[in-house]
Amino acid sequence: MRKKILLLAILHVTFLSFSQEKEVFVKYIDSDITVDGKLDEKVWSQVEPAKNFWQYFPTDTIQAKSQTEIRFLYDDQKLYVGIKVYAPGNDYIVPSLRRDFRAGGSDNITLMFDTFNDGANAFLFGSNPEGVLREALVSGGGTDLRGFTTSWDTKWVGETEKYDGYYICEWAIPFSALKFREGETRWRFNSYQFDTQGNERNTWIQIPQSQFIFNLAYMGDMVFEKPLGSPRSPISVIPYVNGLAGKDFETDEETTDIKVGGDAKFTIGNSLNLDVTINPDFSQVEVDNVITNLSRFEVNLPERRQFFIENNDLFADFGDSRAANPFFSRRIGIATDIDGNTTQNDILAGARLSGKLNNNFRIGLLNIQTANDAEQEIAGNNNTVVALQHKVFSRSNVGVIFVNRQNTSDEAFVTPDEEYNRLIGIDYNLANKDNSWNGKFFIHKSFTPNTTSNDFSGGARLEYNRNNWRVLTSNIFVGENFNSDLGFIPRKDVFRSFNRVERLIFPKSGKINRHIFSLGTFFVFRPELDFEKADHTFAPRWQAEFKNTSNLSITARSRYTLLFDGFDPSRSDGLELAAGTEYYYESVEAEYRSDMRSIFSYNVNTTYGEFFNGDLLTLRGGVNLRLQPHFVIGLNARYDRIDLPDPFSDNDIWLISPRMEVTFNKSLFWNTLIQYSSLQDNLGINSRLQWRFAPLSDLFLVYNDNYFTDNVFAPRVRSINLKVTYWLYL
Repeated sequence: MRKKILLLAILHVTFLSFSQEKEVFVKYIDSDITVDGKLDEKVWSQVEPAKNFWQYFPTDTIQAKSQTEIRFLYDDQKLYVGIKVYAPGNDYIVPSLRRDFRAGGSDNITLMFDTFNDGANAFLFGSNPEGVLREALVSGGGTDLRGFTTSWDTKWVGETEKYDGYYICEWAIPFSALKFREGETRWRFNSYQFDTQGNERNTWIQIPQSQFIFNLAYMGDMVFEKPLGSPRSPISVIPYVNGLAGKDFETDEETTDIKVGGDAKFTIGNSLNLDVTINPDFSQVEVDNVITNLSRFEVNLPERRQFFIENNDLFADFGDSRAANPFFSRRIGIATDIDGNTTQNDILAGARLSGKLNNNFRIGLLNIQTANDAEQEIAGNNNTVVALQHKVFSRSNVGVIFVNRQNTSDEAFVTPDEEYNRLIGIDYNLANKDNSWNGKFFIHKSFTPNTTSNDFSGGARLEYNRNNWRVLTSNIFVGENFNSDLGFIPRKDVFRSFNRVERLIFPKSGKINRHIFSLGTFFVFRPELDFEKADHTFAPRWQAEFKNTSNLSITARSRYTLLFDGFDPSRSDGLELAAGTEYYYESVEAEYRSDMRSIFSYNVNTTYGEFFNGDLLTLRGGVNLRLQPHFVIGLNARYDRIDLPDPFSDNDIWLISPRMEVTFNKSLFWNTLIQYSSLQDNLGINSRLQWRFAPLSDLFLVYNDNYFTDNVFAPRVRSINLKVTYWLYL
């Protein structure tokens, strides 16, 4: 009986701790604050800090060993933050001085502000012991890594000073950098801190390890001394000048060009943004990482262009990102030329209105006009997206989307079927108060000339996440004629079902922090073919996360595939496997990732087994050498050996990607990425020098070089860009 009472008491305390309510007072001031990392103004000592941080790792049930104190002040224009971060010593890990660093494997402190108290979106700000800043947007309630956007930029200042056993960060964040409702007196708030010396990850509000550390369901309150006003919101104008020189060695054509354009940002009220772009240029954007895709279907890559970033979740989170996404912004500015090649299509101008009308209602309107290129038979198009989202219950919402691509040219090569493509859809996004239940339910319909049936997609996903169990089920239907020219739809005429059960076990002692045992199943059926099965996968998996932050996993896969079209698994343009043939094949994958806190870290991955009617060996790995805080040198490599029986082809596929990052100081960075892909027969070099000579104002020198590597090593395309951008407040 006593044991039962003790158990109930423990469960009760655990429930109370994860359901805690904490708040921190934000004091109004009318005196000046000097942002210098000292906190020596008297007013800082007059406010009570947010304190009593909890461990998130290696355990989530005790107070942090090294605590953090966060104080807040504000005036009519700015929020001031004073942070004191204690540490076991002074041997901090700061890999780089580059802005927008990643938190993992380094010392840093991060704050998140849910300014509309909706538990769905937040502004994130962070710093490290060297005073390097980062900012990001968190969307989707912080339930998925895809909702973490570090490409967002805004103007704010921060300084850090190191002392014996702690460091102090002092920030000034203009209210104009944030969006909120005038008259608000509370924001939801949380903070997380990475301590590499004590091997801790800590949070102000206690968060179970089964959830992400940036989950927005677990937040306390900032209580402002008096209601927030409407700060001055300046108009931002960001003009650019870009000079380009290049040569295409295949056609022996040389190019020189000077391009001028820019962006403008207007704030409407406290919570709406109007962004305008004219003749945009994205030459400074980091190149995509080349991948080896052995599947039969297209893969999507993340959006990196700044104009499309802010409030991107409002437009992009409809449907399913992997199977039926009605709007994928990377489609804009890309087209197919007369030879069937994918090429850049210039954007002439665009505008985006996005934000909140009130705490519960978000709106988004995007309109982009692309250029007409008659020589390459690329038609100009006007692209419009309208997205509305309304909060329901504690953290859920209902969204409606309308997507329209309309041909604006009068070219003979445009067929009647290509005149327009439209889509309308409705989504319900479920998230309960503590995120133990979340999910999505949607139905979308497309409109294409001469198409009147099978043009729907729909889906239902539900996930349970509580303590030691995580259960997911996802079912999606995509009609044979469902189409979104601005979306991502890799397969049509499919009903796909994905299910996964995970059991988390936390050992009381030893080197392993937690075991994760899981079983995943994946089925694909073809509705128009009497629901004939096209694919299935069974994937049991074991993962061990060690207390030193290293990670080991083993996954077995048993697969079935029925081909409906010919396919060459070797990717060598050899003899294809015939349509109508079916294959059962099994494989095992093992992966290890070392302690990312080490000066030298690495990861290795091996997959071996059957592949369609043959065998596959995949070896992947990466090494990273940190000479902090100025140099990071890395190398990623992948080798695929595909053995198929005669008369089918074999293939050896290589992908090698060395990278060097040099941060001379907090304003001058030089990154070089070299990528060799035998599958693409290309060696690419991208070298980018960036000088941030003023806040959010940059000079870029970008060198790109590509070489043929198949029969002869020879130059393919070469270019150099010099671009200057300047952020003006009017």
